[in-house]
Amino acid sequence: MRPLLLLTGATLALTSVLALAQDAPQSLLPPGFDAPEPSPTPAPAPAPAPRPAAQAQSPAPTPSSAPATQGAPRSVSVPVVQGEPASGGAAASADASGTAGLALEELPSLEELERMTPEEFAEILGAKPEFDIPPTARRATTRVGLISEEEGGLSANSLSGQNGRLVRLALAGNRGRLVSRWGHILLRRALASRLNAPRGLTPQQFLALRVELLLRMGEVDAARAIVQDIDTGDYSPALTAAAFDTYVEAGDMTGICPVMTTNTAARDDAKWDAARSICSAFRGSSSEALRQLDRSLSRGTMPRVDVLLAQKYAGAAGKTRRAVTIEWNDVDSITPWRYGLATAVGVEPPAALMKEASPRYRSLIALAPGASLQRRAAAADWAAGVGVLSSTAMVDLYGQIFSQPDMPAEWSARAESLRDAYVASAPAARLAAIEQLWDGPSSEQAVYSRRVLTAFAAARLPASADMAGSAAPLVTSMLTAGLDANALRWAGVVDPGSEAWALLTFAAPGRAGEVDGGALNTFADNDTSEESRKSAFLVAGLAGLGRIGEGTASRFDDRLGMRLGSATRWTRAIDGAAQSNDAASVVFLAGLGMQGSSWKRMTPRYLYHIVSALRRVGLEAEARMIAAEAVARA
Repeated sequence: MRPLLLLTGATLALTSVLALAQDAPQSLLPPGFDAPEPSPTPAPAPAPAPRPAAQAQSPAPTPSSAPATQGAPRSVSVPVVQGEPASGGAAASADASGTAGLALEELPSLEELERMTPEEFAEILGAKPEFDIPPTARRATTRVGLISEEEGGLSANSLSGQNGRLVRLALAGNRGRLVSRWGHILLRRALASRLNAPRGLTPQQFLALRVELLLRMGEVDAARAIVQDIDTGDYSPALTAAAFDTYVEAGDMTGICPVMTTNTAARDDAKWDAARSICSAFRGSSSEALRQLDRSLSRGTMPRVDVLLAQKYAGAAGKTRRAVTIEWNDVDSITPWRYGLATAVGVEPPAALMKEASPRYRSLIALAPGASLQRRAAAADWAAGVGVLSSTAMVDLYGQIFSQPDMPAEWSARAESLRDAYVASAPAARLAAIEQLWDGPSSEQAVYSRRVLTAFAAARLPASADMAGSAAPLVTSMLTAGLDANALRWAGVVDPGSEAWALLTFAAPGRAGEVDGGALNTFADNDTSEESRKSAFLVAGLAGLGRIGEGTASRFDDRLGMRLGSATRWTRAIDGAAQSNDAASVVFLAGLGMQGSSWKRMTPRYLYHIVSALRRVGLEAEARMIAAEAVARA
């Protein structure tokens, strides 16, 4: 019996209502969202975890009931089996409460113990592994996030008076694709802020909703950083699921291992089991982990390519080496599991599959450090346009391309053009280099991404009448990076009523006085955009910022048919949040209203309410940039 106890000790030590920018006054919120909340009912007790067959006759004793509360000292650092005799009595003896221990004949063999993972062994004993974290090192479940208010985040108590059902709807109903780059940036900032949960949502529920939305937005790095900001012992099943999806999409399977250790029964599916095998491999049991994955392959519990990718990942651990060939012939789609593990093991999925995959994978490729520079730069033509990459990140990426001597000619030439846009001696030569970068792509998203790439180069050009013909795209480029002061240098060069003039009406912070109505008429008369959308967005943005009077707004409202004054549940919700000075809810609802694949999905009425609400809660800079972007991209 003593060897068995020693082996036991050694084993233990191995430790989402779619809200598109609508074309008609439809409600964004389902009926009853603002009805009084019903009294909460107690959550049903969790179903007991299944026991192995060996314990069918004599179940293991129940582990300690409630986990330690936040800040309370924990004195247990290894799993404890209640009812175990203090002085080494018979294994089948019962404690005073009648709880039976493991019968001697039910104990696994030494060979079986050697093959068990720590989680499986803890499950046999009916104990949950706990980790002795000093009280000073534990983190509170409140205010989880990356950015405090002092660092530019939103107020931690912004949601203190908000209905949790509304917040859940705004986050779960957002599919992650926004028409506005600045809207994406603002929503990411809000989701990453250190916020207290609203009433009706637990901190874990609120955090899971935020992480899931960040993943849908293609912001896997931010999602991973947030799930790492809470102790794994405080994870709920929903948060465990969100964390699992995050680490899979990031290709960081070892990152999920601590979560799986403390939440062994959070899920019961083939991918969870495969991830457990990978974690076992990286804890030193690579041979048994590969055998478990072999069994999954033979039983067909997962598609063949998914198991092969897991085997290749697990094979990187330990001394067990195995050549695994990834076969894509019968694969008809890319999933987060396939993308994440393939990227992690250095396998590039077929281009045909990636072309048909969701566009958000381009954002993941642009952020992936293991992807080639060509793949990252091609993906950046999408990621910068949607807001995942900043102008600085784009310049850094092309700087790496410029420093590589063996890059294909297409990419080397593009990097050379960006360099000339900064360092060419004559302003005309720098402008020519900038325009060469603009002329390359064909899609609207890629064109706008190139505006992001050239933002700081455009800001270095002198405001000159000789370049007034390029003023509108230059101002657009500068405003993609928020360089409003640089853009305003062109105010004395551009003609009133031109597109560059229209963009500059938003650039000035704290503008005094109303915008010239005559110049506004000139812009509307010369507007050649579809259904005069540029004019409609210009008026809606200026009205939301309070830069035109009610009479002017009403006159253009009638002329352009914008219906700025009509209301829906969504407009009432965002206006109510602004009236309560609830910046977080305003941003969440603005993100809900800005969903879509292009600015054609946005209406002037929605833009008016978004800009107005953001201004009222102190986010006027973001409101100005969103309004300017609407005019530039209409």
